[in-house]
Amino acid sequence: MGVALERLNEVDMSKRKVVERDIHRPGLALAGFTNLFTYKRVQIFGNTETRFLNHLPPAKRIQAFENITKFKMPCICLTDSNRLDKALIELATQAGIPVFRTEMPTTKFIYLVTDFLDDHFAPHQTYHGSMVDVYGIGMLLVGRSGIGKSEIALDLVERGHRLVADDAVVLTRKGESVLIGSGTNLVGHFMEIRGLGIIDVQAMFGVRAIRYQKRLEVVVELLEWDSSREYDRTGLEPKFLNILGVNVQHIQLPIYPGKNITVIAEVIALNYLLKHYGYDAAKAFEQRLTEKSPRRVGRVNVATGCNAP
Repeated sequence: MGVALERLNEVDMSKRKVVERDIHRPGLALAGFTNLFTYKRVQIFGNTETRFLNHLPPAKRIQAFENITKFKMPCICLTDSNRLDKALIELATQAGIPVFRTEMPTTKFIYLVTDFLDDHFAPHQTYHGSMVDVYGIGMLLVGRSGIGKSEIALDLVERGHRLVADDAVVLTRKGESVLIGSGTNLVGHFMEIRGLGIIDVQAMFGVRAIRYQKRLEVVVELLEWDSSREYDRTGLEPKFLNILGVNVQHIQLPIYPGKNITVIAEVIALNYLLKHYGYDAAKAFEQRLTEKSPRRVGRVNVATGCNAP
């Protein structure tokens, strides 16, 4: 949802930049207390601020407004169709401060602007890989160049899953614990398949085969099979990868010719869903072994007088 803003004065906008994600209502600053005035933020004038100014005598009104216009703030936004005297607008113009007005109520305006600024200032990082929505789970495929990330992503799309981005995946942190993956404007939903070239997934498979963004939940790292290396065989101790301060489940998947990675990727997504709903197959199997092994050993000991093999 957009915000309709009416510009009330003409100033050089290039000299005013929004550098902080938070906004501010300058009630105390208008009253004269500017020691803690966060002037670098967007300043919101709602009903409280405008009515405070309007109840003052003209001379004190101008003095109160001058208390804040001496600071280099990015802009002033009047909400709920509130108005300022022409003299105050002229003071803002002389100070080079743009003034806007909206019909939107203050609370709703603050919510929308804060959400917009959160997106704009959110930390982000670009990863080399392919991201696919598999059964509603955002999965990022990473690994060395040429290992087959794009081919696996294409196979998943052919099986009905949705491509988020290929080659360059932009991860953006929302809040404290959510990572959103998206593609770049340049690459979009094009893919490079070695030996074939560039393909357009949206044109080839339709709009059902793409997503513009998706929450990241699992990172699958593709590794070349190494017989001398130990790989996780139980899944009892999940690994996590810290990206922009957020821990994301990290699965290292050894691959070799003939191994059906696409099906395994689907199983990874389904297994993640099961864990989300409270069922952990690895822990269930461990519990089954724990429950059955002692009784079995006990019976063998009684019958044979020796330990179970």
